[in-house]
Amino acid sequence: MPKTIGYIGLGVLGSAMVPNLIESGFEVIGYDVRTEVLDELGKLGMQVASSPKDAAERSDVVVSCLPSIEVLLDVYGGEDGIDKADKAGQIVIETSTFPVDAKEKAKAFMDAVGKRMLDCPVSGNRVLAVKKQLTAFGSGDEAAYQEAEDIIQGFASRTFYVGEFGSGMKMKFCANILNLVHNSVAAEVMVLGMKSGLDPEMIHQVISGSGSSSSMFEVRGAMMANNNYDHEGMNFSVPIKDSRFISDHAHQMRVPTPIYHVALQSYYAAVAQGHFNEDAAAVCAAMERAANFERPKDEKKKNEF
Repeated sequence: MPKTIGYIGLGVLGSAMVPNLIESGFEVIGYDVRTEVLDELGKLGMQVASSPKDAAERSDVVVSCLPSIEVLLDVYGGEDGIDKADKAGQIVIETSTFPVDAKEKAKAFMDAVGKRMLDCPVSGNRVLAVKKQLTAFGSGDEAAYQEAEDIIQGFASRTFYVGEFGSGMKMKFCANILNLVHNSVAAEVMVLGMKSGLDPEMIHQVISGSGSSSSMFEVRGAMMANNNYDHEGMNFSVPIKDSRFISDHAHQMRVPTPIYHVALQSYYAAVAQGHFNEDAAAVCAAMERAANFERPKDEKKKNEF
């Protein structure tokens, strides 16, 4: 029989990961506070849980993808939390981006009732999640990871076991720095090229696949070339939230991250200019304004993914 997955948190990433789990042959029982996303995923065959506890009680393995530390602790140890489901030995896979100490607090709830929690954040945006092109950084008990690896492969194309609990988040912080820097520098390249008289689609085509390219350039550079940021892969709320965790971790490690913090300034500029709910590729629009080179608002093409 296929494993049953209790999936808690159906936001930007979670709602894109669940269809891939269903397509991979797993039964999924989902929970979110928003009924509209439950209805939408229900059409794909997802069953609906009434609470995190209910999702855990009805499943073999639990996966969570949550928006804040407060929600994390409530889902894991609240009145109707996962810890209230009487299923000792159950594996719980946490995929969100939070400080290591926050995940350790959630793990304490699981340890107290005999559940096995894995810290397994994922790298990638909604566009990559839809295509099942996420990268997962699994950490915690290695035997539990091996037991659950087929589930992780149900929503991620690249999966790694990176060590003891919390190592997943440490790896994710490194990956997030690169994602943000690559996105910001892609915008710099696009704006410099356009203001120099180069066609934006040609810039994207020529650089993509070359030694100068990156995944961020190829995915978000297409949005920049099209001057269209409406198709949300990941809006600015997530990288701005994560930047606090990354900065605090780097501070604790006494590691300077000057390039990351310079690149982050273009994100603040984009948010200040009203692009908060657009894809983070809109840093390009912020840099166009800074360079006094803004394309007409009607010069917008459809994104193809």
